[in-house]
Amino acid sequence: MLVYTDLLTGDELLSDSFPYKEIENGILWEVEGKWTTQGCVEVNIGANPSAEEGGDDEGVDDTVQKVVDIVDTFRLQEQPTYDKKGFIAYIKKYIKLLTPKLSPEQQEEFKKGIEGATKYLLPKLKDFQFFVGESMHDDSTVVFAYYKEGATNPTFLYFAHGLKEVKC
Repeated sequence: MLVYTDLLTGDELLSDSFPYKEIENGILWEVEGKWTTQGCVEVNIGANPSAEEGGDDEGVDDTVQKVVDIVDTFRLQEQPTYDKKGFIAYIKKYIKLLTPKLSPEQQEEFKKGIEGATKYLLPKLKDFQFFVGESMHDDSTVVFAYYKEGATNPTFLYFAHGLKEVKC
């Protein structure tokens, strides 16, 4: 199994269990998330609880919660939204922090493609939810989530160069 960690913080952000599609010349990865149900599952075993002592389910927590699989699996933490000015400031800081951690070849690729990726992301800012890894570090790689038109499940966008592949 492959896990993709944040190159800046080491937080786990994705795994090969979630297939991705490269977009914007490979600068961004697009991953489809799914809503799942977490919690109690009702199982009928044919018993008649009213005929037995206690009648009620004693001490059973039967809360059901809907979660997005990627957010839940990697314990992603939602962050406040960005306006255009704040987002541009984040991208500039991100480029400055990430570039020294990349090989010269990756640096060249990243520098060529980040402007196009930023232009792709900017018009979608109002539609995004922003997530970072579990540590919630200030210098984390941001993961973007949004709903494509008519979709019931979210789509996540990752900066490909900000991920490090780790074999487990």
